[in-house]
Amino acid sequence: MPIPEDVTGDEIDKDVRQELQSLPKGLAEDVAKNLVMVARLIDEDPEGAYGYSRVALRLASRVAAVREAAGFAAYANQKYSEALAEFRAARRMTGNVELWPVMADCERGLGRPEKALDMAGAPEVHKLDKAGQVEMRLVAAGARRDMGQLDAAIVTLQSPELASASVQPWTARLRYAYADALLAAGREDEAREWFAKAVESDKDGSTDASDRLAEMDGVEFVDAFDEDEDETPADGESEAEGEAAAGNDTEGAEKVLDGDVDGDEDDLKA
Repeated sequence: MPIPEDVTGDEIDKDVRQELQSLPKGLAEDVAKNLVMVARLIDEDPEGAYGYSRVALRLASRVAAVREAAGFAAYANQKYSEALAEFRAARRMTGNVELWPVMADCERGLGRPEKALDMAGAPEVHKLDKAGQVEMRLVAAGARRDMGQLDAAIVTLQSPELASASVQPWTARLRYAYADALLAAGREDEAREWFAKAVESDKDGSTDASDRLAEMDGVEFVDAFDEDEDETPADGESEAEGEAAAGNDTEGAEKVLDGDVDGDEDDLKA
């Protein structure tokens, strides 16, 4: 697959670069460039990222970082069985437990929420850092919801991290998951409160909490271009023709806007 000229391979994390030192120099550079492309595309173009991950995997399947990248690319494309196999391989190579939550989430994706819950109670969870433990809690709550256990999902999310006033990288997603679980259980007033708290902590827009909150408040967003539809048709123009013209103007404006918008994503399917 083609590599853009601006990609040198030096963009990768220093720990990954150190792993690649076991490879011949030219090969290491090629693998590094493909890993950079995986990281660059995984949010906007998961299929493209998956393609580059397969190239890296073909070149260096014995490098843990490559197996991990291949796992995340497969995960982003909902290829959960393949992702789980790659994560397991990376874990065997490193002995690291940091992939435990996403491995459990793959079990959810494969329709095995009971297995995900078993993993949530495994000794490996105690070896995770705080961020990893929060991710594991999110996965466990999701597994409970998969099984129709809404009240249990709510209780699973109730934790010191949820109650804390300090904002951490995981705070918005944790509050959002809690609000969503409350709403699913019919506890709308509490859900609204926690969606609002999620908005307060979501500085980088990692959730759609603001949209969910607006929806609960009955706020409707109107396209400014729709006002053209209310204009009186010109002389000699039928009402139907006027409506069609207004619709075409709106479509053209939307195409222009779509062309100007770029988006970025991760994570676990909480």
